[in-house]
Amino acid sequence: MSETASPSANAAQIDYWNASAGHTWVTFQEQLDRQIEPLGLEAMRALAPAPGERILDVGCGCGQTSLELASRVTGSGAVTGADISAPMLDVARARTVHAGTATPDFRQVDAQTGDLGEGAYDAVFSRFGVMFFSDPVAAFANLRKALKPAGRLAFVCWRPFEENLWMRAAMEAAQAYLPPAPQMDPRAPGPFAFADADRVRSILTEAGFSDVTLHAFNTSIGGSNLDQTVDLAFRVGPLGAVLREQPDLAPTVAGAVRAALVAFETPSGVLMPAAVWIVQARANLMG
Repeated sequence: MSETASPSANAAQIDYWNASAGHTWVTFQEQLDRQIEPLGLEAMRALAPAPGERILDVGCGCGQTSLELASRVTGSGAVTGADISAPMLDVARARTVHAGTATPDFRQVDAQTGDLGEGAYDAVFSRFGVMFFSDPVAAFANLRKALKPAGRLAFVCWRPFEENLWMRAAMEAAQAYLPPAPQMDPRAPGPFAFADADRVRSILTEAGFSDVTLHAFNTSIGGSNLDQTVDLAFRVGPLGAVLREQPDLAPTVAGAVRAALVAFETPSGVLMPAAVWIVQARANLMG
């Protein structure tokens, strides 16, 4: 039974990730995993999961990070992958678990309000799964409660949109052909809700975490060919959001977007700069 059946403060996000967004990520799962894998691995390096540990993977999506964590805690550990998207969890549950690793337990649950247990985990991890909470302080307080005393937290989140050319380039190339965009609240749930480092520190401190650190990490991501990269830009990110509402604009912007992205072609595919925060903290013993 779904654990998100009761009303939730994140109802809009639950609807979104179980409808268009969830199905889009399933369709592009292999390409998206390849694109953001280096960023998740950097956050995992910071977390340093060890054999025998119990780890909660928040916003696990299609399961790549949960399986990687499972390989690191080995068969003596345990990994719970939590997500609100049923389509993505279906993919996660169908993926191959290799011998000698933990078998992840995938749960459809809202990490802001759901029962995650108390003192059940050595660590909480997330790859871009914590920026969508309607009440981030309440959500992280719930995650802290699920940690053992002084348990570890590590996640990766995007730095400002302006610093992320991989997402900005396609949108800027198309901008002249698009209607004016409405002004967005930069703190609203969404990919860039945690771009402000001071806000992240404040949220985590208020939620009962200590030793909060943010490390800026930059790398190039992508690895798909030009056609695949253009297709993904039309389905995911800010340009994808516009084209979902006005698909008739896609042929109009196609040439400009392709011309912008071809500049980033390499022998390893299209690679573009990405800028993230690697965030770490510990559950406050006094929390």
